[in-house]
Amino acid sequence: MESIIQSSIEKASALLINGEVIAIPTETVYGLAASIDFPQAINYIFELKGRPRTNPLIVHVATFEQAEKLCMSFPEPLKKLANQFWPGSLTVVIPKSELVSDQITAGKSTVGIRIPNHPELLKLLEQTGPIAAPSANPFERISPTTAKHVADYFPKGLKMVLDGGACQAGIESTIVGFENNQVTVYRLGAISIEAIEKIVGEVAFFDSEKSHFVTPGMSKKHYAPKTKTIVTENIEDFVSKHSTSKIGIIVFEKSSGTTVSKEVILSPSGSLHEAAQRIYLTLHEFDQLDLDCIVIEPLPNQGLGRSINDRLSRAVHG
Repeated sequence: MESIIQSSIEKASALLINGEVIAIPTETVYGLAASIDFPQAINYIFELKGRPRTNPLIVHVATFEQAEKLCMSFPEPLKKLANQFWPGSLTVVIPKSELVSDQITAGKSTVGIRIPNHPELLKLLEQTGPIAAPSANPFERISPTTAKHVADYFPKGLKMVLDGGACQAGIESTIVGFENNQVTVYRLGAISIEAIEKIVGEVAFFDSEKSHFVTPGMSKKHYAPKTKTIVTENIEDFVSKHSTSKIGIIVFEKSSGTTVSKEVILSPSGSLHEAAQRIYLTLHEFDQLDLDCIVIEPLPNQGLGRSINDRLSRAVHG
C-alpha cells in the first residue's frame, strides 16, 4: 500500500485545487489544509480534527498582495509587524473581506492570516492560492512536527501528507491583533514578545477569562500527550516520591541527575530556539514509551521560553 507521506508539490496542488484536504508542512507545525474556496473541505477539517466550530482557522497565503485581498483593512502597526516577520511565524488578526467565509472565521468579522516561512509550502501556495490550515492533530493533542506524526494521527482519512521535513520553529505562530489602538497578543508563539515590542513598542495581552473571543490554540487543555504530564521545578523530589513509577523527564539544559526510564535535555547549549524545535518532538517520543508519567522542568520565562511554558501549562491542564 502506497504511503500517504509524499513529496510531490504538483500532486498536493492538484488535490487542493480539486477540493481535497491534505496535510502540509510549515516552519511551525504541520497543518491540515484546504483551499478557502471549498466549504465542504473546510468542514472536513473540523470533522477530522474533532475541532469545535467556534474555533477559527488561520489562512495561509504566499504574498502580501494575497493577504490584502482577504481583508477590509490592515492596521498600520500590524502591517509593520508583517513587513518585519513575513514570511514567518506571525499570524495577524484583521477585518476580513467577503472572500473569507464565516465558516473559516467561526462567524467572526476578523481573520487570522500569515505568510509561512517554508519553501515547499510557499511553492504550493503560489499554485493553489490561499488555504485554511489549522495544526494537523486531533483536537487537544500534541501538535505534529514531522510528516510521520500526522500519518500516525490520521492513518485513514487523508489522501496525502506533503513531506517537508521536521519543522524548524517547532511551536505554533504568535497571533496578534489590534485593539484599543494597541497591538494585542492573542497567543504566544514562535515569535517572541520581545521581538514584537522592538517593532511596535509595548503590547497588550488578551485575557481569555474576560472575553468570548476565541483564537486557535487557546483552549485551557491543549497540546496534550496521552501520558499523564507534570510540570515542576522540583524534579528530584517528585522522582523520589514516585520511585516505583516509570518516569520520563524533559529538562532544558542540564541533567536532573535522577535515575529514570528516559531523560531528554532539550538544549545542552541553553538555546530556547532549539528547545522550541524539540519540545513537541520529545513529547511525541515519550508518548510512545508506555510511561506512567512525563515530568517537565519549566523553561526560563522569557523569549521563546515563555511561549513553551504556555504550551506546557495547557498540556497538563485537567
